[in-house]
Amino acid sequence: MFQTLVEFQRTIYLTLGEQIKLLAAGGNWLAFVAFLPMGVVFGAAHALTPGHSKAVLATHLAGSDAKVSRGLLVSITLSFTHVTIAVLIAALSLPLVSIALGSVGRAPLLEHTSRGLLGLIGIWTLWRALSHSHHHRHEGEAVGVMAGLIPCPLTLFAMTFAMSRGVPAAGVLFAITMMVGVALTLSCVAVLSIVFRERLVQFFARQPRLFETISRAIEGAAGLALAGVAVWQITSA
Repeated sequence: MFQTLVEFQRTIYLTLGEQIKLLAAGGNWLAFVAFLPMGVVFGAAHALTPGHSKAVLATHLAGSDAKVSRGLLVSITLSFTHVTIAVLIAALSLPLVSIALGSVGRAPLLEHTSRGLLGLIGIWTLWRALSHSHHHRHEGEAVGVMAGLIPCPLTLFAMTFAMSRGVPAAGVLFAITMMVGVALTLSCVAVLSIVFRERLVQFFARQPRLFETISRAIEGAAGLALAGVAVWQITSA
């Protein structure tokens, strides 16, 4: 399954490269626009591969009281940040690349920042579970932004290649369609996580005290998981 996704992405990426080369040589923009829907498929397939903060998203939503609408907002925020950061890095070009990038397609500085902030969110979630505090109206969006700070390497590759060929607009357009695909996959993860949590709520609806205890436990576990993942990723980087 994983190898199939990798080969599928490779095929689309190589085709993208050919399309950008044709544009750079004076090709037709209509042909490139007709190719853009493949960016949505590309983004959706890419988000199915390991990474993209799917575990962070699922853990957070399973441990919160967010409804489907807010879960979708969090997933869209994460997708937007994940792709936009890569576009900005490419657009700001060499000055930021030399500071933020340790290797092609990665941004260690932003990755460490993202993990550290997620660790703080995890500690906050754990404290909230222990203190019975529920003032977290915008916490979901914050998780989306923080988890999305790790830039999308394939978006960065596409933007850099398009800029090197003198057609940066092509890279931006492909990034937008790719972001839609990533958002579709992450939205599915968000909805499934919330549905799972709500099914548990219904199951324990007749035992409010037991449900309250389990709810606190899940919330605390989510906080520990977020903090633990952040610490593990930082120490192993």
